[in-house]
Amino acid sequence: MSQLERNQSVLHKYLPEQAVPVIAQWIYQYDFKLKIKKSRSSKYGDYRPPVKGQNHQITINHDLNKYAFLITLVHEIAHLTNYNKHKDTVAPHGEEWKLEFKILMNYFLHEHIFPEDVFKALKKYMSNPAASSCSDTNLLRVLKKYDQRQDLVLLEELPEGSSFIYGDDRLFVKGEQIRKRFRCKDVKTRQIYLFNPLTEVKPTEAPKEEPKSAFFNIFNIKK
Repeated sequence: MSQLERNQSVLHKYLPEQAVPVIAQWIYQYDFKLKIKKSRSSKYGDYRPPVKGQNHQITINHDLNKYAFLITLVHEIAHLTNYNKHKDTVAPHGEEWKLEFKILMNYFLHEHIFPEDVFKALKKYMSNPAASSCSDTNLLRVLKKYDQRQDLVLLEELPEGSSFIYGDDRLFVKGEQIRKRFRCKDVKTRQIYLFNPLTEVKPTEAPKEEPKSAFFNIFNIKK
């Protein structure tokens, strides 16, 4: 099996089938390493430029549904192509990056890859993409329909006074809404934090899911 075939075999687990050949080719074309990592509450993915002779590196959370995974991955690849053209002379999410993101996403922006509801929300979002797709409430709500993890809910769905787990098993209590965010108290430290209503949290009432294995595999996709 060639490296390209091995890459495609891994990508099939995380991407819509029709998107796999293009992404596999881009791994070669743009010479980057893709790492699929365990969930991080602070971000869905990130990009690191090459240092000390190493390749570009992109990491994506393993637990995104296929459509969110693809959008996040293309978002990060746009950082790579933007870096290749401008290095550090432009803003990370400025007009140059937005143009790169639009150009790359056009390869996938059709209903053969995305369900109709995701396609419509994504097309609207791409008219002026933000630093994170999470900032688009309509797109995030639509994408969440396709999540496989049913133990997580949006914070806005919980009634005031509910307790929930967020981040590294930190326990919070949901408070009142202040403008666009909810005041939530960290039970251990008693500090108050402002949460986006669309933050994914785990209600404490939900049964804890038993781990499927004692370890977590990280796939490295290389050129």
